Amino acid sequence: MPLMNAYARKIGAEVVTITDRKHPEWPITIEKFRVAELAKQRGDDWSMFFDADTLISPEMFDPTIHMNKAEIAHNGKDFNGIRWTMDPYFMRDGRWFGSCTWVVIASDWTVEDLWHMPTLTPEEVFGANPRIHPTVQEHNSGNCKTEHLIDDYTLSRNIARFGLKATTLIDICKGIGMVQPDGRGYNPYLWHIYTHTEEEKLQRMLNVLSYPNRALIPDPKNPQQPLDMGWGLMDEKMANQLRETWQLPRR
Repeated sequence: MPLMNAYARKIGAEVVTITDRKHPEWPITIEKFRVAELAKQRGDDWSMFFDADTLISPEMFDPTIHMNKAEIAHNGKDFNGIRWTMDPYFMRDGRWFGSCTWVVIASDWTVEDLWHMPTLTPEEVFGANPRIHPTVQEHNSGNCKTEHLIDDYTLSRNIARFGLKATTLIDICKGIGMVQPDGRGYNPYLWHIYTHTEEEKLQRMLNVLSYPNRALIPDPKNPQQPLDMGWGLMDEKMANQLRETWQLPRR
């Protein structure tokens, strides 16, 4: 939260947290869809949603400056056909844009359509013929269930249903020079994982915060393969104090 608050101050935004439930008939991730209601009440020009376990670097820029109000954005995107049962909305749209809803950006032109609540019932989504199909990695991790993906599924469907223009922060970063050796774009200013245990997530968060800025963090299971990149925001003493508090092994 300190990083989120600092980012909001940097770009002239206000942090609004969703802390209660309005739709108990759905999995808890459906509460993200309150963004549309809150944006309308507040008269916001732009709404930027971040999952609470997202790390935001102090160097993160304001992506809305690089977007037009007809566009929505996530950090990246998936291929729809892997994770969802295709329906006429997806097939008519033909872009196969799969939402990754840990970051969602929308303007007052798009926020209500993008964050439109599901038009299907829970039974239609999760019943005998489910429309959500976790990937092999998601399934094998044991940390991502079908019901966890109702937000990704519904936003993907809303993009197709309403024909919303969609971009990614990775593509925006590529356009301003953030390019990997293989030519792909990347966003070094946000960090998020979801198919890991809480212990693994905390350990990697602390590594990102405490490794020197831009230093590559090796994968303990494959030391030759970089896992993350350091941000240089925390000294190792503080990181180890937090590891001790959270009963994590020292680095």
